[in-house]
Amino acid sequence: QVQLVESGGGLVQAGGSLRLSCAASGRIFSINAMAWYRQTPGKERELVASLSRGGVTTYADSVKGRFTISSDNAQNPVYLEMHNLKPEDTAVYYCNAAIQAVRSFRAENYWGQGTQVTVSS
Repeated sequence: QVQLVESGGGLVQAGGSLRLSCAASGRIFSINAMAWYRQTPGKERELVASLSRGGVTTYADSVKGRFTISSDNAQNPVYLEMHNLKPEDTAVYYCNAAIQAVRSFRAENYWGQGTQVTVSS
């Protein structure tokens, strides 16, 4: 069974920085892509940043220039560096990954449990 575990959330003042981490574990054959989403109450989950197996990154317009998605080794773990944080960045951040497990014929979509990021003004 594949699991994603996030860490690094917390409370920070506006203008501050945080680093989120997401580690995948289990019987993993390959990781096709990893991404970070965020969600606030009453709103749909939105894509913040993604990292493909080929190293291509994408970002939501609202975080471009402030957030960076990266990985040390073959997309595991994956990090989200967040700088110049704003109160509107407050949300639960979720790690997402497209992972093909051992003895599986295709990749499945997995989610972490979420980590709270709160930015005070």
